[in-house]
Amino acid sequence: MSEIVIRRLRTVTEFNQAVDLQTIYWGNSGDALVPMHMLHSLANHGGHVLGAYDGETMIGFVMGFIGTDIDYESVDARPAMANLLIMSKRMVVLPEYRGQNIGYRLKMTQRDVALKQAIRLVTWTFDPMLAPNAYLNIHKLGGVVQEYKVDYFGETDLPSLQADRLVVEWWVTHQRVKERAKNGASKLSLQQYFDVNAPIVNRADASGDFLKPRQMTDVPDSTFALIEIPPNFREINRTDSDLAQAWRDHGREVFVKMFRGGYMVTDFVRGDYQGKSRTFYLLSHHSDDDYRQN
Repeated sequence: MSEIVIRRLRTVTEFNQAVDLQTIYWGNSGDALVPMHMLHSLANHGGHVLGAYDGETMIGFVMGFIGTDIDYESVDARPAMANLLIMSKRMVVLPEYRGQNIGYRLKMTQRDVALKQAIRLVTWTFDPMLAPNAYLNIHKLGGVVQEYKVDYFGETDLPSLQADRLVVEWWVTHQRVKERAKNGASKLSLQQYFDVNAPIVNRADASGDFLKPRQMTDVPDSTFALIEIPPNFREINRTDSDLAQAWRDHGREVFVKMFRGGYMVTDFVRGDYQGKSRTFYLLSHHSDDDYRQN
């Protein structure tokens, strides 16, 4: 294997490689893929398409475009430039290259783009049940989550676009992101959060082969709290669809209640607990302004 190189995509050939790579995760349906002509337009009009290459083989990519969270139909809408952001989409890495920090490097290159464009916020969505994605987005990159989207894409027959989503806010000039860029992921462990009495609001039933959700406790009155998800949701989804759906329904209830109770996701931790590998979102009670200031 040669050295992995991250570079900006510029040619039709490269954009077609990115289309092919999307099929690894989103399948061959034209409805699920960003086509070559759209990638070309985005890359040449303020957006970017970044590819990870092993020699001449594209093994990962991510795209992003400049947007805003301003509702232009609102009577209180400000100019769009007051809330510019980069919307990140479609990050995918070939399965045989996962676990080699390719996704992390793609995101950090995307951060470089945002800094050059003087844009502070990069945002994207992800499936709340996928522990590896949460570990990258929250623990390694320093993103935070304050919003849970129910049926984000609406009704669709595409399995990869079904289910709810968490919305990541990656404030690229914030101190927590700078620290991770310089020193790596947060060093705080699961045990350290237990040591400060962070309650698990939905402690799972670990009696079987797979973790099972149990009814959550009331929203706590504490600085920190933990939400548990299974570390192996993809395996559960393949082998026990009823249990997978139970976790999805349970996750929706827990996240919505916790966000309404004034919490936000600020870390994701994994470790041994009661003899099994376990994974948890760490939530902190917050002020909205805490992560919007440099």
